[in-house]
Formats: sequence, C-alpha cells, structure tokens
Amino acid sequence: MNRLFGRGKPKEPGPSIGECIANVDARANTIEEKINKLDAELRKYKDQMAKMREGPAKNAVKQRAMRVLKQKKQYESQVEGLRNQSFNMEQANYATQSLKDTQSTISSMRDGVNQMKKEFKNVKIDEIEDIQDDMADMLEQADEVQEALGRTYGVPDVDEDELAAELDALGEEIALDDDASYLDDVVKAPAAPDKEPGADSMIRNKDGILVDEFGLPKIPSTTKTT
Repeated sequence: MNRLFGRGKPKEPGPSIGECIANVDARANTIEEKINKLDAELRKYKDQMAKMREGPAKNAVKQRAMRVLKQKKQYESQVEGLRNQSFNMEQANYATQSLKDTQSTISSMRDGVNQMKKEFKNVKIDEIEDIQDDMADMLEQADEVQEALGRTYGVPDVDEDELAAELDALGEEIALDDDASYLDDVVKAPAAPDKEPGADSMIRNKDGILVDEFGLPKIPSTTKTT
C-alpha cells in the first residue's frame, strides 16, 4: 500500500502556546500603530474644520474624518479581540505551567521518599539499642573509676554523734568570737580639760575665801595701768 499511495509526511508539531501568544501580541501592536496614525490624521482634519467656514469644502473634510474615525473603531475592535485572545492563552499557559510544576514537585517528593526508604533499610534499630546499652555501661564504669581514684586512706572512723556535737560546739565558739559586748567594759578616755591649768587647785575655805593648795588666801592679781 505504501508503494501505491506513498508514505505521508510526518506531522510537524504545531507552535507552542508561548509562540501563539507572541504572534497575537505582535498583531495587536501593529494594529495599535495604525490607530495612532489615524488619530494623528483625525487631529489634522479637526484643525482644518476649525479654521473653515460652513460649506461644501468643510463637508468634504468632515466626510474624510468620518471615514477615518470608522476605520479607527474597526481597528480598536480588532485590538480588543486580540488582547482578549492573548489574555486567555496566557491564563491557559499559566495553568499548564502550574500543573507541570505540581507534577515536578510530586515527582521530587516521590524520589525523596524512595531515597529515605532506601537509606532507612541500612539503619538497624537493634544495633542502635546495643550501642546505647554499651555507652551506658561505659559511663557507669567511668563513674566507678572516678570513685576509686577519689578514695581516701588513713582517715579514722569517727562517730557521727560526736561530729555533730563538735560542730555545735564550734558554732557556739564562732558566736562568742563575734560578740563585741566586752568592748562596753573598756574605760572611756578622759575628756579634754575645760579649765585653765591650776584652776582645780583653787578652792574656797569655809568662809568662802579662795585659798591655794596650802590653805593660804589667794591674793588677786592686779594689773597696772599707765
């Protein structure tokens, strides 16, 4: 059959959705350029009509302006349709890419779980428990070694009651050492003299006369004046 009818050509893959979006956007941009040119032409006609009087010439310019405005409306309708097509394709492309990303994520998670299962097979719980038991035994032995190294020799056996009594007595001695009440019995130093030297030796006899230490009347001193 292939010899009679020949083989059909392999079907070529169609454009991607990204290429379609780019083509539609390019067409819309081209039409928008035409709209901009029509806007410039409409402004020119508007300026002309503003300077012209009513009459056939102004009506002719007005008809040309109406024709240009009609073309502009058609182009604007086409641009709106193309922009809507581009938007719809972009939404479809976004949904497609989201699905692809979701599939990639699921695939990565599946590979990760399979890898975890593979590695978990190499882990043996019994070996871990044995290691923990061995570690506990080694730590216990280390404590015994430290206790043996810290053993003391030549310390006499002392009764606990005697140690408690000695400790209580030691506390009383410390309390006595801290007591400073004995300082109250110390003789205070004599106060500084508030009289002139020899004033204490001047006394009065039974008649109220000042006498010296020998009992003789004290003669008052006189001061000479010039």
